[in-house]
Amino acid sequence: MLRLSTKGRYGLRAMIELAQAFDSGQEPVMMGDIAERQEISRKYLHALLTSLKHAGLVRSTRGAKGGYTLARSPSDIKVSDIFTALEGELAVVDCLHDPGTCKRGEGCPSREVWSGLNNAIFRLLDGMTLRQLTGDNESVEEPL
Repeated sequence: MLRLSTKGRYGLRAMIELAQAFDSGQEPVMMGDIAERQEISRKYLHALLTSLKHAGLVRSTRGAKGGYTLARSPSDIKVSDIFTALEGELAVVDCLHDPGTCKRGEGCPSREVWSGLNNAIFRLLDGMTLRQLTGDNESVEEPL
């Protein structure tokens, strides 16, 4: 079964919540509020938000009215940006980004299948913005 880790899934949920706050003008959002609504532990969410901050996707503000905000418009943040910030390079099998992990390497007859699947997933994530996940009617580009 092909699965993304909780980093990507939970991080995307947190980013959608920040995008909704961005659209409604209710920012910044306190980490504790996101954690409670999304049922994510504060410690884990803090690690996710730190990675997203280092990637330039979110900003944090200290103080009584502090919290987290998007660093740019939801229309300018691709879902692929979020997953790359949290998961690193996306690969359905290790050998796509590190051919040394498999002795078959470039001559592997199934490599084309994995490469095509990986490219389709990336095209889908790269063609979708955070804005589209907040209910806006922007269309999602077909991956194939």
